[in-house]
Amino acid sequence: MDKTSVRKTKATPELKNVDYAKRLELLGGAHSIEGDALRGRRVLLLDDLYQSGATLNAIARLLKEAGGVSAVFALALTRARS
Repeated sequence: MDKTSVRKTKATPELKNVDYAKRLELLGGAHSIEGDALRGRRVLLLDDLYQSGATLNAIARLLKEAGGVSAVFALALTRARS
């Protein structure tokens, strides 16, 4: 398990009552990739709560574009009621 390659680089406000487009805007630049340990690898992202998928999508995009991963999969433990 790699807990160091993806780093949060800025604080983000609570996203609970924010629409999807605004969530993506707030998450822009909030994470970075450290090193190249994930390059070419398949990655499984774990999240405690799936509400809109914005956080998982933002990090998956970053991993594919900046991290050079070959595939990204996601697993959330709970889903928010809509």
